[in-house]
Amino acid sequence: MYLLKQLRQFSTVVADTGDLESIEKFKPRDATTNPSIVLKAVGENSQFLQNILKKYSDLAVEQIMDHLLVELGAEILRIIPGRVSTEVDAHLSFDILATVNKARELVQLYRKKAINSERILIKIAATWEGIQAAKILEEEGIHCNMTLLFSLEQAIACAEAGVTLISPFVGRILDWYKCNNPEILSGDFDPGVDSVRRIFSYYKKWNYGTEIMAASFRNIDEIIALAGCHLLTINPKLLDILDQEEGIIDHKMDTLGEEWEQKLALKEPDFRLALNENQMATEKLSEGIRLFCRDIRQLEKLIAAQL
Repeated sequence: MYLLKQLRQFSTVVADTGDLESIEKFKPRDATTNPSIVLKAVGENSQFLQNILKKYSDLAVEQIMDHLLVELGAEILRIIPGRVSTEVDAHLSFDILATVNKARELVQLYRKKAINSERILIKIAATWEGIQAAKILEEEGIHCNMTLLFSLEQAIACAEAGVTLISPFVGRILDWYKCNNPEILSGDFDPGVDSVRRIFSYYKKWNYGTEIMAASFRNIDEIIALAGCHLLTINPKLLDILDQEEGIIDHKMDTLGEEWEQKLALKEPDFRLALNENQMATEKLSEGIRLFCRDIRQLEKLIAAQL
């Protein structure tokens, strides 16, 4: 049996792309976007951007950006039955109120298109400020997907805040260890996979309702090792490999959840200290925000140049 078909038996498969043809092909339940994905989608479909500019040319660049995100999300939702993740500007990652306001604006734009907020996940970087913003939004009925998540402490803070979903980045963790601590990589050990399994076991032990969507995969072995995780968001290249290769996949997560004897309580100082002590998580979170900010600036320049 093909790997992708088996994988769907254990986890919800999500498309990590803004490419509409790929989404049509693989028929995921949900789809995720981020500034890098949107930039690529716009670059590959200039007509889409031209249509946006014609409709909203009288608005400021920042407002056009919001409409661009929502228009792409709406197109994706015409194809999939589930939810699309739309990301808040990464420049707001350390501003609680600005993040909350931007999320409200995005949801309102979706509502004007008659798209129910239950089909939207607002993506926010898992900084302390981002998590507090998500807590406010969840209390208002706006569901959040916490991204750029690299540590158990981030995951715990998100669950305590009652967020709908987290996206731990498997491949970026592996990237860091390859560059900074390669001796830890032996046999089949993958620190990115291990990180997700630890979060999954902690959530299971303490009965958190927050879903885990493993993200940022570098190979299909990482995906197969996390079969049974609530959701897996996978790029088209790896989806294509899974769709064509045969093999056997087993549920990898059903035995997890017994190793935690104590529930951790994280107030802001605890969170910040734990993140600071985790060099990998600190560096990858910082890098991720920088890269998303860079791609947002590129999108804004692209829009401004054509207005």
